[in-house]
Amino acid sequence: MNVFTIDNLSFSYPGQSEYALKNISLNIEQSQFITICGKSGCGKSTLLHCLKPILTPHGIRDGAIKFYDSDISSLSQSEQAKKIGFVAQNPDNSLVTDKVWHELVFGLESLSMPKEEIRIRAAETASFFGIQTWFHKNVNELSGGQKQLLNLASVMIMQPDVLILDEPTSLLDPIAAHDFLETLSKINRETGITVILAEHNLDDAFPISDRIIVMEDGKIIADDIPKNIGEIISDNDMYDAMPVPVRVFMSANTHGECPVTVCEGRKWLKNQPNIKKDISFDETVLSSPIAAELKNVWFRYEKNQPDIIKGLSAKIHQGELYAIVGGNGTGKTTALSLISGINKPYRGRIVTNGKIASLPQNPQSLFIKSTVFNDLSEVSDNKKLIERISNLCEISHLLNRHPYDLSGGEQQRAALAKILLTEPQIILLDEPTKGLDAHFKIKLAEILKNLDATIIMVSHDIEFCAEYADRCAMFFDGAIISDEPPRRFFSGKNFYTTSADRMARNIIPNAVLTEDIISALGGKIPSRKTTESVRIPIPKKPIPEQRQKRKSGIIPMLISIVLILLTILAGVFWLDDRKYYIISLLIIPEMLIPFALSFEKRRPQASELAVLSVMCAIAVAGRGAFYMLPQFKPMAAVTIITGICFGGESGFLVGAMCMLVSNFLFGQGPWTPWQMLAMGLIGFVSGAFYRLKKRKLPLCIFGALATVIIYGGIMNSASVIMYQENPNIKMFLSYYISGFPFDVIHGCSTAIFLYFISMPMIEKADRIKMKYGIFGGTA
Repeated sequence: MNVFTIDNLSFSYPGQSEYALKNISLNIEQSQFITICGKSGCGKSTLLHCLKPILTPHGIRDGAIKFYDSDISSLSQSEQAKKIGFVAQNPDNSLVTDKVWHELVFGLESLSMPKEEIRIRAAETASFFGIQTWFHKNVNELSGGQKQLLNLASVMIMQPDVLILDEPTSLLDPIAAHDFLETLSKINRETGITVILAEHNLDDAFPISDRIIVMEDGKIIADDIPKNIGEIISDNDMYDAMPVPVRVFMSANTHGECPVTVCEGRKWLKNQPNIKKDISFDETVLSSPIAAELKNVWFRYEKNQPDIIKGLSAKIHQGELYAIVGGNGTGKTTALSLISGINKPYRGRIVTNGKIASLPQNPQSLFIKSTVFNDLSEVSDNKKLIERISNLCEISHLLNRHPYDLSGGEQQRAALAKILLTEPQIILLDEPTKGLDAHFKIKLAEILKNLDATIIMVSHDIEFCAEYADRCAMFFDGAIISDEPPRRFFSGKNFYTTSADRMARNIIPNAVLTEDIISALGGKIPSRKTTESVRIPIPKKPIPEQRQKRKSGIIPMLISIVLILLTILAGVFWLDDRKYYIISLLIIPEMLIPFALSFEKRRPQASELAVLSVMCAIAVAGRGAFYMLPQFKPMAAVTIITGICFGGESGFLVGAMCMLVSNFLFGQGPWTPWQMLAMGLIGFVSGAFYRLKKRKLPLCIFGALATVIIYGGIMNSASVIMYQENPNIKMFLSYYISGFPFDVIHGCSTAIFLYFISMPMIEKADRIKMKYGIFGGTA
């Protein structure tokens, strides 16, 4: 029986001229273990996210997806949570509580499961995954491997029918990654759960998979059992990603069944005649001047905490690619922060010679602009240099994309391009191959080798370090315990070594790389395509965007105004001294009910409500931050931004609610409903001026006038009605004149806040609309 039946699935992201998925048809049977692989940006993650509707990105989707026999869109959110488990790449983005046991049971508690059932499942799951020894620990005390294991356990406690994983080992060291994949295999074997895994590290994924699916440019180009995949894609760039035994077998031009595991590869290799066993290599350490030196460096983050770096000493030569390997939590990243100057050691010295640039483990921390091109332009205004570096890093076709919308590998390449534009002499790389496909790893190595710079790299990618580093160093317990040229460094190691070394040990001495084994067999080493990328042509007929008309709130607005005016008139002419209490109580529902009905009629998404809540919170926090300055508040500015970005209804609701909520801090009274009405009207009127959102000066002028005329006009009138008996024209005129200076200050403050915060907030609001398809989905 099929768990998923995918029929002609196509998908495109908003504003993109090409499809991310192109006519995907696929059947996934119960209890299968399927590995999906492909170059970065091929559509793997998009496909996986389409298999769980709540995670499906905003865009245009064609085709059908069935979960068992039902359309997948018919699943409720609770059914999705129970039946479809999803494990993402970065465990820190999925962990939401402080304690391990809290995290484990969080999903069950959210579904209101009985406590006794929760306890039973928690005990069973913790025992299966070996979590019981750290069951009561804080989540922030866990290693990367433990966090990802906890993430997996938190999904499995829900007892899903299918488990989907998007590159779950990319942040783990080799041992932790191997253990994690072995746990997945155990789950599949012992529970029969269907596993769908997207992965770049195929050496460990191939042996445990029933099927391998290879994707390229949004399409499936291969779908077969692991033993047959190598022959199918032998002429494709993905061939370099195949496990070592597969590549050796294919290059040796022999017959028989293709080995997949290291064990199968050893058996096959032993039976091969005429193996050349006297291969040797001359590895020398560079004798160029020292580019960076660490002398007995000690460091801790807090005075009373244990040392992270303990007597670290190292010398790195100019032009050298120096690779540091070791387990998670040993201090490698901290060492890079010391070399870069971000942190300072409390003992020892660090000497560097040249300009330093750092590529952090999370490339998103380098992105601050709305497009990749703008991010690169921030570093350099040399367009020819930007074009050359973009071609070199194969991101020319991504320049108009938002950096956060790229895949992990694409973000890594864009971040690399940004630091290369600074033209540094020393480059610090923290997990530079994370999320990269095998094709671009080769390209990355070529880039690094051709740079006139010293490279200090921290990496879990043993194969990459072995093939391309000039020296490799083992980091353990806060210090480097050994460093040697790659072949000497990896030879003889059991765990921190290459698959080729394990496969050829005691059969072909000194063989550390795949090419070493192929050469010893007399096979042909495949040529690698590392030509510079070219711009991808844009189709003549771009994909149409989904557009929704801006919802008009003019009818509820008129209803509110009429009701409020009638209430005020009734209070003034027919009620006595306590009229302002009744007026205040009546105005609140008269303001909010028509807008709430109109807003709810179109069934707003939870993401829309979350955005409006955030805008309210910003406005309230802004009023609190500037409480000491009379009339100098950013609330009107935030309300105006909400109105012009998300529409008049949204602006009215944010304006009204931020006044109501902030008055819990500054005092409720009969003035509250008037303030709600005044600020709400500013937000509503702003919805008609959405064309001003890209024109800063007119927007500031509009903000100042709206604050003076609307807010000042209403609040001055309210003061007369609230505090004076038998109001007349002279009273209103007197209040307007006396309040005008304060209104001007308020208007000027709104203009000032709009000048400084409008463009960044509008840019982010437009991105949210486009990415999540809310409030009309257009920018």
